[in-house]
Amino acid sequence: MSDADPQIVSQETMRAALEKQRTAFTAELPVSAEIRKDRLTRAGKLLVENVDALCDAMSEDFGHRSREQSMMTDLTSALGEIKYARKHVDNWIKPEKRKTRFPLGLFGAKARIEYQPKGVIGIIAPWNFPVQLTFSPLADVLAAGNRAMIKMSEYTPVTSALVERLIAEAFAPEEVIVFNGGPEVGQAFSALPFDHLLFTGATAVGSHILHAAADNLTPVTLELGGKSPVIVGESADIERTTSRVAMGKMMNAGQICLAPDYMMVPQDKEAALVEGFHAAVAEQYPSLDANDDYTSIVNDRHYERLQGLLADARDKGAELVEINPGNEDFSASNKRKMPLTIVRNPTDDMKVMQEEIFGPVLPIKTYKSVDEAIDYVNAHDRPLGLYYFGSDGAEETRVLSRTISGGATVNDVIFHIAMEELPFGGVGPSGMGAYTGHEGFKTFSHAKSVYSQPKIDVAKLAGFKPPYGKTTRKTIQRELKL
Repeated sequence: MSDADPQIVSQETMRAALEKQRTAFTAELPVSAEIRKDRLTRAGKLLVENVDALCDAMSEDFGHRSREQSMMTDLTSALGEIKYARKHVDNWIKPEKRKTRFPLGLFGAKARIEYQPKGVIGIIAPWNFPVQLTFSPLADVLAAGNRAMIKMSEYTPVTSALVERLIAEAFAPEEVIVFNGGPEVGQAFSALPFDHLLFTGATAVGSHILHAAADNLTPVTLELGGKSPVIVGESADIERTTSRVAMGKMMNAGQICLAPDYMMVPQDKEAALVEGFHAAVAEQYPSLDANDDYTSIVNDRHYERLQGLLADARDKGAELVEINPGNEDFSASNKRKMPLTIVRNPTDDMKVMQEEIFGPVLPIKTYKSVDEAIDYVNAHDRPLGLYYFGSDGAEETRVLSRTISGGATVNDVIFHIAMEELPFGGVGPSGMGAYTGHEGFKTFSHAKSVYSQPKIDVAKLAGFKPPYGKTTRKTIQRELKL
């Protein structure tokens, strides 16, 4: 497949691959822990043995991408998920005992949940973390005993082609297979009758994925995005807040679904926060355009979109504060690198407050009371992430309990996604369902209920068996009591 034009991959070809995987899956049941761990080991070995090639491919796709960042956010992150799943899969697959309804247990009745693999799982991966957001869910899919078909992004063609080749070398096509191509291939892929489909990407595309999957009644997990807010409390440490928000906002040049999308700050702290960002960026990135640690915007289309957001905000009255520690001339560069730009006095009619930014642009809104910030968040779509900074425990509880978000990090940003024991997912327009770790194993497993009846005739004893009589009426009366 790698020698062919990926644009011409037909739905028939992909459907045939799906049927082969499903046939092989059924023949293999039950899928042992040893088989699952072997596949996880092969996936991990693929990453470890091709670190340099994968980092180079991602950098080529982006125009420039920090090697160290790729190592941390894509390679070691995905490898960590694989190792975690491999370590715990023996326990995850054990039947889970459940209590039976009284008094059935006294007569020897038993109940349990058996976690069975679903079958063939479709994974549609995005471009912003093309390795991590392919292999992290793949770890959960394989741990659950499934087969996988993967569609990678056409925006990272070098990485996608490399992963396609490496997967083909490490796995039989009946185990894991990659299909690459443009939107036509993606549309055909999402319409296949998978046993489960995972999509990571934009909210607008997610709705199309859901429609396509509905025709096959395919269960869907959607990892989308939205506008993740940072609420800065009165008790927040300015230096710590700006340092950590700057790190999260400028990692991958802000091209992260969980990147802070806007900040809500007390009126009297706004000026100090802006100054804090100048210091934080200068410490982390003394230069930007000539700095290998700083990643480029992925392509011209996204670069122009971000410039358009800034122009729209400026035209509608916002103050733009460009943080450029090295005083570099970005207009003379062809690297598609952008400095962090603070948008002060943003209003809701500005596109920067309406669209997910996905770049190094950060609007800052002010509030008079924290309830005003909470009300603003609640008046908009529920975000994928929410971040609170402060040392006031009561205020922290108020913010977290009165807002709904996919996840939250306190006194930092993004880090909740790195916790294997915490499920990662959105809510409403920011996503549907969750994965990673044990929750990911459960997402891609079918929880089958199994009840074992004792030898005694329970139905007759309880009056459930006709002809109905005195015992039946007693049972009904007993059950009607609160």
